Amino acid sequence: MKNVIIAPVGDNMDALFVGIKDFPTERIILLSPKNRLDEAEKAKSDLEKFQIPTKIMEIEGNVWEEMFSKIAQIKNLEKDNEIIVNTATGDRTTTCAATSAAFVNGLKAISVEGSETMLLPVLKFSYYKILTDKKLDILKLLNDENCCASLEELSKRTKMSLPLVSYHINGTLKSDGLKELGLIETLEKKGKIDVKLTTLGRLLVKGYIN
Repeated sequence: MKNVIIAPVGDNMDALFVGIKDFPTERIILLSPKNRLDEAEKAKSDLEKFQIPTKIMEIEGNVWEEMFSKIAQIKNLEKDNEIIVNTATGDRTTTCAATSAAFVNGLKAISVEGSETMLLPVLKFSYYKILTDKKLDILKLLNDENCCASLEELSKRTKMSLPLVSYHINGTLKSDGLKELGLIETLEKKGKIDVKLTTLGRLLVKGYIN
C-alpha cells in the first residue's frame, strides 16, 4: 500500500526525498507557512518529475494551531488511506508542531537523519478516539476564555451534575480524566476550583472543531 505523506515546509526539504525512498508514496501534502510558499512550489515541481501528485496547504496565523487543525482535517479526509507525517522537513517550530499533531492524532511519524529514515514511536490510540462526547463538550466550553471560574459554573453550562463533571475531569482508577490526559489544569481559588485548558487541550480542541 502506498502512503499519503504530510510534510511541513521548512529548512530540510531534502528529507522529503529520503522519506519517499523508504515509504512508497501515492501523494504528498505540503503544509507551508506563507513565507515559505516559494520553497513549497519548488518542492512540488521537483516531485512532479517523479510523478508524485502534490498539494500545498498554506498555514496562516498561529503555526501550532494551524498545524493541529490541518493535520486533523487531512486525517478526516484521508481516513481510508495510510498517512505518514514526515517531521524532518520543517524548521524548529513546524517540526515540533507536526510531531505533536501526529502524536495526538495517532498517526505514524518519521524523522530523517542523513540518509536514514526513522519511524518515531507510534501511539496505539488517538486522543480524539478516547474522548467521549461529554468530555469533548467540556473541552469546547473551556475553549471559551470566559469559562469557567468554578466546577459549579462548568456544571451549569454543561448541564451535567457536579459529580459527573468531576468524574470527567478527574477520572477513576479505570478511566483517565481530562486532567490525567494533560488536557486541562485546575487551580483552587478562594475555595473554588478554577478549570482551564492546557496548551495541548486548546490545540486539540482547535483541531477537532475545524
